[in-house]
Amino acid sequence: MNPRFATTLTLAIAATLHVTPAFENLASATDAEQNRAVVKDLPGLVAFWDFSLRETDGSGRFIAHVPPGTDHDYALDAANYVREYWGEGREATYDDFPQLSSGPFNAAIRIRKESDPNFRPFLYVPRSRLHDTPLDIKGEDQSVTVVVWAIRESGNHALAGIWHEGTDLKQSSTATIKKVERGQRQYALFAGLNQPGSACGHVSENGASSFLNKYALHKCNSLGQSPTVSADAPAEQLAASWQCFAMTFNHQANELTGWLNGIAGDRWLKNPASAGLISYARNAYLQGHYARTPGLQPGEDINFPSSQTYNPPEDTALEVETVSDSENERIEKRRYRYTEILVTLTKDSSGEFVETDRDLVGLSLNPWWYPHGIYSPGNAEEGGPFTIGRVIHSSRSVGFTGWIGGVSVFNRALSAEELKALSELRH
Repeated sequence: MNPRFATTLTLAIAATLHVTPAFENLASATDAEQNRAVVKDLPGLVAFWDFSLRETDGSGRFIAHVPPGTDHDYALDAANYVREYWGEGREATYDDFPQLSSGPFNAAIRIRKESDPNFRPFLYVPRSRLHDTPLDIKGEDQSVTVVVWAIRESGNHALAGIWHEGTDLKQSSTATIKKVERGQRQYALFAGLNQPGSACGHVSENGASSFLNKYALHKCNSLGQSPTVSADAPAEQLAASWQCFAMTFNHQANELTGWLNGIAGDRWLKNPASAGLISYARNAYLQGHYARTPGLQPGEDINFPSSQTYNPPEDTALEVETVSDSENERIEKRRYRYTEILVTLTKDSSGEFVETDRDLVGLSLNPWWYPHGIYSPGNAEEGGPFTIGRVIHSSRSVGFTGWIGGVSVFNRALSAEELKALSELRH
């Protein structure tokens, strides 16, 4: 019998017999199983936590659905990283993650807005249990997709991934730290960061910082942004509020893309010079340009490392706009796939217009050009854990709060059609 027909028949009988509402949950349970099958059947799946599958040895830890023949179930431990790194606060347990029988897979965990500054709980797979396993996506020629079904109550920080930000930053929050570690970033999905509520993908080539800033800055932002919904909203409102966050890194295209509910969208940042952290990307762009230009250029830093420059391909302009034009000078705005530049052309002694100045005035945030591999730790001690709900970081901010109803990781960049299908599961 067709499962959906069987469910309809069951509910009709239930209505006739006036059985308890719990019996009616068979409908969502059937849908959840079908949704689960959609995720598990996609090629490239590495791990899928639906917060229903648990260990049966008495611990009851959540484990991941993995491909047949895989030895790793990636059981999730609970921890308070402030206790581990600062020696402050209490231990975390599964009781710190309230659960909800709702969502695409009929189960979800809550990340709460903790008021205790010494308590930042998350669920995680320790590095010792994931190093060199399929979840440890790293190195050259590696693509990755992370998908998280969630309801965002507040915050714009981490949802899931291998993204230990490090506890080595010199700031007030680290004054009493007991355990200092360098950044161990690989890949992760965030709930927006610089664009709150967007699907923000983050990757790192070195585990640490970018463009001589103290933070990692290779990140993308979907055009769409998720709304905020109280985690204590009525059940009907929560059921209608699920969002599908996703990030893909396609190593062949060198593109990092954020997707919200199956839609990426083009997002541009205008005037990156005044964009705070992203202004470092502008400087990295200019330093790369200066280094390729003969002679010492005004503003050139001869000590700027070539590995930290940022120069997306600019082979063919998609649009050229003449901003001003005179007998001896012309200013053009040129838009390429990932950059928008303002170029000054001046007539030289032979009467030819040559470039005499340029500036980066627009930068693509979605997709984001990323020409590197993914950080590959030399050993387990140099790698971070896979975490859900939060990441280890120096500032100890609350981060994302809300409900998480599923987390999946793939070892390839899923297509737009596949991501659209996964986004439909939220209904």
